Amino acid sequence: MPDPGKKAVPVVLVTGPSGAGRTTAINVLEDLGFEAIDNLPLRLLPGLIDAAAEPRPMALGLDSRNRDFSPRALLDVIDMLAGRREAELTVLYLDSQPDVLLRRYSETRRRHPLAPAESPGEGVRRELDLMAPIRDRADILLDTSEMNVHQLKAEIERWFAPEGRALALSVQSFSYKRGMPHGIDMVFDCRFLANPYWEPALRQLSGEDQAVQDYVKADPLYEPFFSRVLDMTRLLLPAYRDEGKSHLSIAFGCTGGQHRSVTMAESLAKALAEDGQQVSIRHRELQGQRKSERPG
Repeated sequence: MPDPGKKAVPVVLVTGPSGAGRTTAINVLEDLGFEAIDNLPLRLLPGLIDAAAEPRPMALGLDSRNRDFSPRALLDVIDMLAGRREAELTVLYLDSQPDVLLRRYSETRRRHPLAPAESPGEGVRRELDLMAPIRDRADILLDTSEMNVHQLKAEIERWFAPEGRALALSVQSFSYKRGMPHGIDMVFDCRFLANPYWEPALRQLSGEDQAVQDYVKADPLYEPFFSRVLDMTRLLLPAYRDEGKSHLSIAFGCTGGQHRSVTMAESLAKALAEDGQQVSIRHRELQGQRKSERPG
């Protein structure tokens, strides 16, 4: 039986003809914190809602490629979910003009899922006819004919994150001796700062320790360097967010990845968190040391 005290789970059913932008929409919703599941068989949807342990929003991708798809079956699922207390349902339909869908298929040279042995035009026509009843039931109808990827992202965010999407930040430290991490957007070299390694009392400590941080921050170059890095990061964050990025990685490197880079990463992550940013922090070399120190 439904739990009357259980908070309703926001559920966005994302559907529409192939090529209209459904995958992009699901990815944007996932970046906004939705649990994204694509092409789940329709018969499994009720159980999925029942099994939700917490009211985390869900984005469920459904289209004609689903194994048990039919317009009637999807309409039945919509009616069922709309009548349940456990779900707060929104049907998002991504639409596009037939000639635009055909052009997109021609550009990608893909076969249409509803006409694998025929022309893409026949598949587009067949799918639009098939999806027409679903289109009529949509809560939000977005015509993507004139939209590029960035414009579609902005439109999804306008509907589902009206206060703006948070840009997830990761701040890392690393050792140049072991090479730069992959997938980093901005890298800063800290090897010009005073090195605590040469102080016997600090050698075994790390930039997570206050004594090491105090030593590094005493370098006359630390404050102007840190201030400029922080100011530049604050300047660029809105631009990256507007450009459509969902994640930004910043890394600091030094010789051993233990003292100076860790100090800088800790300081920047703290300052950005105090600004209200969503920040995660990783010290690659320290994590490697801790794993090696664990008993086997």
